[in-house]
Amino acid sequence: MKQSAFISIIGVPNAGKSSLLNKLLGTKVAIISPKPQTTRTKITGVLTEGETQLVFIDTPGFHKPKTALGQNMMRAVGGSLGGIDGAVLVADCTAKQIKDEEKQLLEKLAAGKIKTVLALNKIDALADKEKLLERIAAFSALFAFDAVVPISALKGENVDELKEELVKFAQPGPFFFPEDTLTDQPERVLVSEMIREKMLKYLSQEIPHGVAVSTEKMRMREGEDIMDVEAVIYCERESHKGIIIGKKGAMLKKISTAARMDMERFFDCKVNLSTWVKVKEGWRNRQALIHNFGLDYREDT
Repeated sequence: MKQSAFISIIGVPNAGKSSLLNKLLGTKVAIISPKPQTTRTKITGVLTEGETQLVFIDTPGFHKPKTALGQNMMRAVGGSLGGIDGAVLVADCTAKQIKDEEKQLLEKLAAGKIKTVLALNKIDALADKEKLLERIAAFSALFAFDAVVPISALKGENVDELKEELVKFAQPGPFFFPEDTLTDQPERVLVSEMIREKMLKYLSQEIPHGVAVSTEKMRMREGEDIMDVEAVIYCERESHKGIIIGKKGAMLKKISTAARMDMERFFDCKVNLSTWVKVKEGWRNRQALIHNFGLDYREDT
């Protein structure tokens, strides 16, 4: 008998939510970076194994918003807690204490009576395992978790054990997605995110948070195994544009080359990537531009 579940992956910025989603799916559908607020919108990942389908909703890190974009991100988090069968709270086990934002998330879970598994991430980076027991006790004092699983999303440690706990949330019924579906993200969005991930990797702390990427063209050449892709990088300041492009275009070439290699692996074909940089001042506080870039939260998404 087929069974399925909708499961939200929640937590504070940089807890490892997107890394966990990618590891659960066995492929990369969400970009990752050590910088906070890498994920900007809800990302759906679909895992189908045998008669069970788990639909994961990866959300932006829960934080106090400072821009209109941040407010949209937090609406996405709140929206992800409606109509689900369970949740995974991902928390950094190396942190010294439970953050206020994590306490707020636990309050929302309790108010909604949402079944939740605590995934204490980054055990590969924890030298003193006694600290792990302390973290488990501290979280368990605040919420009655259905299970607690220490994991390493980076190394894949205990991820299968976590998956076994999440399967328990599944309810009898039809699959919501075709069995070969990995994500509901349009290909153009995936391409834009691949470019933004490389910007997070190679640029300074603030600039990547002030950029958006719009994939304007994706087309296979007729009779050839080559995809032509054109993308525009939007930044907030003229000075940022110069930094993104770099001396004699070196930085933009570095970003584009790394992104193109990811695209070729994902689409399994040669990619000809062309990128441009344009300035849209203050776009993170302009709702119309946030909408144009597909970064606003809508109830029907």
